[in-house]
Amino acid sequence: MSADSLLSAVGLDSLPFDALFVGPFATGLCFAVALPLLGAYLRLRDEWLAALAFAQTAAAGALLAMLAGMPLVAGGVGAAALAAALKNLFDRATRGAQGAFFALLLVFAWAASVLLAANLPLAERMAHALFDGQLYFSDNAQLLTASVCVLAALVALRVLSRRLLLAHFFPELLRASGIAAPRLAFDLLVAATLALATMSIGVMGAFALIFVPPLLAWRWAGTWRSGLLLAVSVGVLSFAAAFALALALDQPFGPLLGGLLVSIAAVALLIPARRETRGQTAVRTQPPAH
Repeated sequence: MSADSLLSAVGLDSLPFDALFVGPFATGLCFAVALPLLGAYLRLRDEWLAALAFAQTAAAGALLAMLAGMPLVAGGVGAAALAAALKNLFDRATRGAQGAFFALLLVFAWAASVLLAANLPLAERMAHALFDGQLYFSDNAQLLTASVCVLAALVALRVLSRRLLLAHFFPELLRASGIAAPRLAFDLLVAATLALATMSIGVMGAFALIFVPPLLAWRWAGTWRSGLLLAVSVGVLSFAAAFALALALDQPFGPLLGGLLVSIAAVALLIPARRETRGQTAVRTQPPAH
């Protein structure tokens, strides 16, 4: 696909786009599709804090990898995958206290990142890039990784979705069928995707994409499938708008994406959802009981 056709497909062909930014745009677009989908299942399981913890852990792992002379992606994905495995062990040991684990992991990863950045000049610059996002400097290797990541996430969710929904709504039925809930597989998928997204769009940019679109879909969608579609639509449109604004205003992408998503959420949450409006209307029109 050429640069012009890619920009035309997302409605940005009329903007002053340079072909240099097509690769970074396509890289971020992959994560704008994958992260809202994963975030919908995280919100279903009430584990949205895991997204921030895994992203922060991936940043700390990337900094440690740089210190050891290893590839940043290997360190970030490895640290996030280790956190996902430890989360499952902690969950079994404490019988469901995931929130405490996520909070402890978040604080520990933040402390490690700050200490590394404070003591190593090169780590300080890299930490700044990981938190703000370095999407504009992503290369073809990151585009290939992002493309494989989004395809793997779509295929994995296609396989795991039914069992994830059953594990939440009908856990007894799932256990009676002798089918194990795919907790570890899903956690590893989320951790790996967030680690790769952190390398390009930053810690908070990745968290904003995995948290805000499902939050809005949870409020406005009437069915699970329409909620997934709405979450992806919000993620993709917000990403495209933030990317175009960042180029036009010469601003860092990550903070602009986060601010735009929060602004959209603030406005949307102030508007009553349709099902709330229907419920209030039904209450008002119900005849009085005798």
